[in-house]
Amino acid sequence: MEHSDIYFNVLCSVDTQWLRLTPHDDIIYTHFRQDFPDLDVSYIKENEIKNNTNKAKWRIFCEKFKNIVEDYSFGTLLRADTKGDYSEANTILVPRVQFYAIEIARNREKLNNEVKKHYKCASKANMVRDHQS
Repeated sequence: MEHSDIYFNVLCSVDTQWLRLTPHDDIIYTHFRQDFPDLDVSYIKENEIKNNTNKAKWRIFCEKFKNIVEDYSFGTLLRADTKGDYSEANTILVPRVQFYAIEIARNREKLNNEVKKHYKCASKANMVRDHQS
């Protein structure tokens, strides 16, 4: 959860088009768009990425990065909808490299810049600060 809070704060702070998540962003993005050219990353439907057909495709995709991305299969929280914050209703557990692939695409395709329009990022920082007090 701490990782997701930090990541969301980064999304609120920078132009995500230029954000790099790993040293391997270029290759992850290239393979992702080759393997999933039509996947709409603005809103990920869990049942679509985890159905039997797509689950098998994702497994093959993830295995390409087994020796490239550290902890490539580690469970990571992904926001389903780019317009929302991390919440119980807007979070999916996915392998780390799947998170990277989708978030790199969202960043390069300027979809994560939308979070600033749909969510008051400053209020999130205030909530965190108030909670820690």
